[in-house]
Amino acid sequence: MAGQLILRRADFFASSAQAVAVADRYPQNVFAEHTHDFCELVLVWRGNGLHVLNDRPYRITRGDLFYIRAEDKHSYASVNDLVLQNVIYCPDRLRLNVDWGENIPGFLDTRANPHWRLGSNGMTQVRPVITQLEQESKKDCPHAFELSELLFAQLVLTLKRYRYATDGPAASGPEALLDKLITTLAGSLNRSFVLEKFCEQEQCSERALRQQFRAQTGMTVNHYLRQLRICHAQYLLQHTEMMVSEVAMQCGFEDSNYFSVVFNREIGMTPVQWRHRSRHAA
Repeated sequence: MAGQLILRRADFFASSAQAVAVADRYPQNVFAEHTHDFCELVLVWRGNGLHVLNDRPYRITRGDLFYIRAEDKHSYASVNDLVLQNVIYCPDRLRLNVDWGENIPGFLDTRANPHWRLGSNGMTQVRPVITQLEQESKKDCPHAFELSELLFAQLVLTLKRYRYATDGPAASGPEALLDKLITTLAGSLNRSFVLEKFCEQEQCSERALRQQFRAQTGMTVNHYLRQLRICHAQYLLQHTEMMVSEVAMQCGFEDSNYFSVVFNREIGMTPVQWRHRSRHAA
C-alpha cells in the first residue's frame, strides 16, 4: 500500500545482533496504521482503547494479549489511559534451540489466532520477566543479547501456560473475578447480560466489582460491553453479507433501529454507511 507507515528495526534495536527488545507505551497514544519489519507481542496492563488489527477492531483493556506478525497492519484509536508493553523480536535473529512456532501463534501458521487474554495470575508471573528483559535489552553487549533471548523464551512459555482464548474459560480464584467478568462479557455479544445475576452467581458485591472494573479498565461494565458489540458489528458488516437487522441480532440488539442509533452515536455514521466505506477502503 502506497504511503504505508513501516516501523524499522534500526529505530528500536541496539544493534543488528539483538533479537529481542521491549518498547514501553506509558501511555499508548493514538497511533496511525502501520506495519513493521519485526514482530511483537502486545500486553495491555491498564486502561482501554480501540486496537484495529488487519481491519478487525478490538476493544482492548487490561489482560488483552496480541501476537503481531511483521506484515500485520494495526493501529490504536480512542485510547483512554491505555498502558501496554510491546515485546519486539526479529525471528531471523533468534538463536536458541526453541520450538518458537509451537509457542508463538502466527510464527509459522498465518491462520493462528492473534488475540488472547491473560488472567491476573498470569500477569503477575510475566511482569518481572518483562522487567528483567527490558533491562537487558537496553545493554549493547553479546551477553545481554543472549540473556534477553533466554528471558524471551521464558516469557513466551509463561504466556502459553497462562493465556486463554477470549471465548474460553478464565482462570478461577478470587483474584481472577475481574478476568471472569471480562470473559463472560466477551461471550455475551449476542445475548443479554445482567451484572446483578453474575454477582449473585459469583457471590460477590456488585458495587465493589463495578468499582474494580472501572479502576482497571477506565470504563463502566455497560460501556465496555457496548463497545465489544459495536466492534463485533463492524467485523460482521465488513466481512459478511448479513442484513443490518441480522447483524443487530448477532450483536445483542433486538431492535435494529436502536442498533443503528447506537452504532451511529459511537462510530459517527450508520451501519450501511460504515459498511460501504470500509469495503471501499479495503
